Amino acid sequence: MPDLPQPNSDILLDLVRQKMPFGKYKNTTLCDLPISYLEWFHKEGFPPGKLGMQLSTIYEIKINGLTYLLEPIKKQLNQR
Repeated sequence: MPDLPQPNSDILLDLVRQKMPFGKYKNTTLCDLPISYLEWFHKEGFPPGKLGMQLSTIYEIKINGLTYLLEPIKKQLNQR
């Protein structure tokens, strides 16, 4: 049985650390953005560059019920 691909931990770490730099949810951690806001970006278009990739990634995580992947990272950061 082939090994399943593992999530890139650096990307997941960024989603838990990075804050939204503009808009209605400015200064909200990307992983805490509401799904309705991410759905709006999905419909209207994600911004270019790294932020767009991050927003697209957190959108996919949320719509696929994978937010549990972020919980250990959030917990570890809160312990620091």
